[in-house]
Amino acid sequence: MDWTEVTVAVNAADIDKAGDIAQMVVPYGIYIEDYSNLEQEAREIAHIDLIDEELLKKDRSKAFVHVYISPEENPAEAIAFLSERYNAEGIAHEISTASCAEEDWINNWKKYFKPIPVGEKLLIRPIWEQEYDPQGRAVLNLEPGIAFGTGTHETTRLCLELLEKYVRPGCRLLDVGCGSGILSVAGLLLGAQSAVGVDIDELAVKTAVQNAELNGVADRFTGICGNLTDKVSGTFDVVAANIVADIIIELTASIEQFMRPDTVYLMSGIIDTREQDVLSVVEKKFDILDRREEKGWIALAAKQKAR
Repeated sequence: MDWTEVTVAVNAADIDKAGDIAQMVVPYGIYIEDYSNLEQEAREIAHIDLIDEELLKKDRSKAFVHVYISPEENPAEAIAFLSERYNAEGIAHEISTASCAEEDWINNWKKYFKPIPVGEKLLIRPIWEQEYDPQGRAVLNLEPGIAFGTGTHETTRLCLELLEKYVRPGCRLLDVGCGSGILSVAGLLLGAQSAVGVDIDELAVKTAVQNAELNGVADRFTGICGNLTDKVSGTFDVVAANIVADIIIELTASIEQFMRPDTVYLMSGIIDTREQDVLSVVEKKFDILDRREEKGWIALAAKQKAR
């Protein structure tokens, strides 16, 4: 059976918020078309100056969120939810639908995912991209499947930059909500001795294991299917959680049992309007070491307060 492609057209200025709302419909299977900063992003992310003429002709005032609904789900419910939330947020929008074969939607978003340099040491390379310049960086080969985490989203990039700063050779890493395993694999490539990735989605854990194998670090990676830390044991030198504000708040209540005195706690996926909610909980137990921000997303690094 075919999937349903739901396309939401919004003003480019609203695309970040519109994308966040769409992510509530499905935790995977969306991509965003936004050409408003085409030239700048081509230089900063893709490191190119020559841009296809068809792309240059795109309407810069509009952006599009593409959501893919599986045959088992009801597209009408997703459309009703999106419309209700967009109206509540005052986001002008137009929604259209089309039938889409599964292999088509999987390939649709791939054309927008190119090799991406992150921080100073990493290059994320989707496995279907054969021509790339590593620029002296460690190459993280990635097959995202339909699990969250490609490095293209600000939350993942910010967390990767913090990992680059705080991972030390021989350390043990815990990746809560591991998705595609991108943070775990990156940590191992940056010198971590071992990494444990846990996710509630069995498919995400399978994808993470595959990505560890792709990068030759499967012998140092353990994938666990479970709810947050329910099935985790041991202590770690770095704990990373690239999730959402509410889950970080919940996780913070009990995460200390998996930490050593000098463990660094990395948190990302925090939208700026929720930062104070997170800090009000985190700062009771932790000192903030670092803060990164990009396009309204916040990432934090923290360490337990001295006792």
